[in-house]
Amino acid sequence: MLVPHHAHPVAPGRVVVLGAEGFISRHLQNWCTREEVSCRPVGSGEIDLRESGSAGRLAKLLTKNDAVVMTSSLTPEKGRDYQTLMSNLRMAETVCQALEVATCAHFVYLSSDAVYGSNKIPLNEDSTLEPSDLYALSHIGREMMLGPVLARKKIPSCILRLTSIYGAGDTHNAYGPNRFVRSALRDGQIKLYGRGEEHRSHVFIEDAIRLIGLTLQHRSSGVLNIASREAMSFAYIADTVTRLVEHPITISYLPRTIPIIRKPYKLTPVFRFLYKLTRPVGPIVHRTFVNSAIFTAYPEFRFTPFETGVRSFIATERAACARSTVSTAGPTVAYAPRG
Repeated sequence: MLVPHHAHPVAPGRVVVLGAEGFISRHLQNWCTREEVSCRPVGSGEIDLRESGSAGRLAKLLTKNDAVVMTSSLTPEKGRDYQTLMSNLRMAETVCQALEVATCAHFVYLSSDAVYGSNKIPLNEDSTLEPSDLYALSHIGREMMLGPVLARKKIPSCILRLTSIYGAGDTHNAYGPNRFVRSALRDGQIKLYGRGEEHRSHVFIEDAIRLIGLTLQHRSSGVLNIASREAMSFAYIADTVTRLVEHPITISYLPRTIPIIRKPYKLTPVFRFLYKLTRPVGPIVHRTFVNSAIFTAYPEFRFTPFETGVRSFIATERAACARSTVSTAGPTVAYAPRG
């Protein structure tokens, strides 16, 4: 449940964004500019949260009027191994140590919907946390590390668990709208695993930023899933991108690489947890949400229709492709996906 501390929007004194170069961070910085809110991005070049001794530097930077948004995270394409897990946990440890010394007015942690189990859908904020890999475990660990420190310091805090986010500037090129749009424009093809049957929620980046902004303006505390109730198959997304790109696109189908999982003999909670950490979930996993908490907290909020968001994304990527082509000396188009 999300609890707003301000009934009406109030601009935060300053927004400190931990993580300066990421997809969401850059859009959040742009939101601060549009809303005329002071913003202080903190990148790893200035303070690397993984390094010992960085807590003191972060503590000196924070003031009691700051709203801190933690976007810093090594995402799955950087690795799903124990080294990546420990790096993510060290970042949270640094922030916890800094908050033991300093304080702030509000803290927002950007988590992931990966923390939820995949057996019971639709999901909501009360769904069971059952990580299926070390990336999901890192977010649960970070949430549990930050929570007690923030509560002890009486700092209002919010956990926003984001589902798949698509749009201009994406640095991950994850399977779904981001990869499909870029592959369609660059290669004239889209590759689907299986027949693209899985149904997932996908949120336009501008909608995600508006929700983060509302959370900051209302100084909300609690947990909120940033997810759309509208779940669509990857096949539908591929068809939509093909139609909107408006030039011939080939859709090819790849064999699934995730084997069918059979139930273990003992379904004790501990056994199930350890079993899921060592085996992928699949091969077909639907992931749908009940997102009524968004509209309870922010009744005026509305999601951008999927086709509208994808059309905007295509236009932005096409413009980027054109700029790259113009700047290339030879006949080769220098377009490449970000990330």
